[in-house]
Amino acid sequence: MTNILNNREAIRKLDSGNMLGSLQLLAEQVKEVELCSKNLRVPSSYRQIKNIVIAGMGGSALGPHIIKSSFKEFLSVPLEIVSDYHLPVFVGPSTLLVISSYSGTTEESIAVLKEGYERKAKILVISAGGELEKMAKKIKAPALIFTTKNNPCGSPRMGLGYSIFGQLWLLAKAGMISFKENQVEKLIKVIRTYETQYGVSTKDNPVKQMAIAAKNHSIWYVASEHLIGNAHAAANQINENAKRFAGYFTLPELNHHLLEGMKYPQNNPDSLLFIFLESKLYDKRIQKRYAITKEVLKKNMIPFLTYTCDEKTPFGQAAEVLVMGSYLSFYLAVLEGIDPTAIPFVDYFKSEMKK
Repeated sequence: MTNILNNREAIRKLDSGNMLGSLQLLAEQVKEVELCSKNLRVPSSYRQIKNIVIAGMGGSALGPHIIKSSFKEFLSVPLEIVSDYHLPVFVGPSTLLVISSYSGTTEESIAVLKEGYERKAKILVISAGGELEKMAKKIKAPALIFTTKNNPCGSPRMGLGYSIFGQLWLLAKAGMISFKENQVEKLIKVIRTYETQYGVSTKDNPVKQMAIAAKNHSIWYVASEHLIGNAHAAANQINENAKRFAGYFTLPELNHHLLEGMKYPQNNPDSLLFIFLESKLYDKRIQKRYAITKEVLKKNMIPFLTYTCDEKTPFGQAAEVLVMGSYLSFYLAVLEGIDPTAIPFVDYFKSEMKK
């Protein structure tokens, strides 16, 4: 069954929604959303804010998690992420409220926009259209509207080039971060480099090997500092693409509780797999903690894998891990012989909520 990872025809038959096409077009998503942002005008009053809230659900909320962790040193005001129907009590006229919904029809996002408008928050919208686009026009809120042509599978979790970089451009237009076109070109180059290294056409690549090693295990990512958002996104993609139980922990926090949770249940060595996202950019004390944490796992016979970033900058590494994590989730689905795009239980849940 592992040979299927090198069999494009067999993958094509499984991948009915063409998720592989979305993976291969990540850099094009980035380029498209940059063009969409060219003529966007944000009022100067939006610069007079004290906090940022980015609201979104599921795949539409993965972008802010990556932005919050990898750009934290460049943000001069607090950034909070809301995945709910309601906003924190502090949200008001001094809040920059970014509403993110890939479809533009997400009910939680629509509810939050209405609430934010009532509180006179400074609203920005990013979407592919839908009700949110109409609402943005009605209240005259700046909106970054992108097409979905470079995400053929249509899944928000695979349109991260749109959401991550679209949200970055919105924040840049509002004067919250410095994000320039030459930085985009560098990151596009990074994305294309790792798409080549980890793509289906490359037979002996480390991500395929990771997928094979991870088969039959629930996966727990471990990350720190600028890669925490990536761990969140990668676990989400494994949940939806590979239909696999996955989550993440942050280090050093896990050292203060999780190490005592390895002993039971006794089948942990057979069911758990940790994937450490490591970086030479981490604080030296953090790097030491990774080494000791692995020793504790060894003592409990818990398997783990290590992915060490090659890029030299925090956001370069975030782009690198974004490609790696996306391909890993795709390969895990292929190894199980399932269509990675289909989300039958999420669809069932949504249909029940409409009743």
